[in-house]
Amino acid sequence: MSDESRIREKLKEIAYEMGASRFGVASEDAFVGRTNFLSQKALSGLVRAISMAVRLSDPILDEIEDHPTQIYYFYYRRVNALLDQIAIKMTAVLQSLGYRALPIPSSQIADWEKELGHLSHRHVAESCGLGWIGRNNLLVTPDFGSRVRLVTVLTDCQIPADHPINMDCGICKACIPSCPVDAIKESVQKFDHAACFQLIRSFRKKYNIGQSICGICVRACKGPKGEPKSGR
Repeated sequence: MSDESRIREKLKEIAYEMGASRFGVASEDAFVGRTNFLSQKALSGLVRAISMAVRLSDPILDEIEDHPTQIYYFYYRRVNALLDQIAIKMTAVLQSLGYRALPIPSSQIADWEKELGHLSHRHVAESCGLGWIGRNNLLVTPDFGSRVRLVTVLTDCQIPADHPINMDCGICKACIPSCPVDAIKESVQKFDHAACFQLIRSFRKKYNIGQSICGICVRACKGPKGEPKSGR
């Protein structure tokens, strides 16, 4: 086993011990040209993206009906904090081994109107084979559906990379009728970002939720096993 393979196994073990449910690695193709608000100096030499997912609590999500609940808001923040702690630990380990590492915050939106963070965690996770981008514009995993949160660490350590899985939502359309503003369409390319943004902003004001969140389509996606890509 190569040194890089050993490092990968060490990082994976740490991630799972800290509470991660899934771990994957993508090559630089997953993020080169897809980062936002990050300088070339920060990205210099980084050739791998480590993606980690934490499964969300089914009972908390199942409490959501037509708007996010206070307990979901609290839990959402704590899961993001956990993911950031895992990413910080990954960074510390990689740096102790002489590598560069850049942890990307789990839930730091730099442009709310365009729904942009520093990079797309879900697209990195898709490149790692953790799942696929579903009709709800979220990562859908074979085991947990969209009931996960994600974080990413970029590094110059050339640990072995994974590959995307050849799956999509198939005939499952459970998320489409769940959306109060019909933002979710048959094709993920037609997802209505503007309608989604307006909805979560209204939730924040109406229900005194301290963050722009929803959770309705996350609740609707309970874990389809997926099907080979249909070419939709």
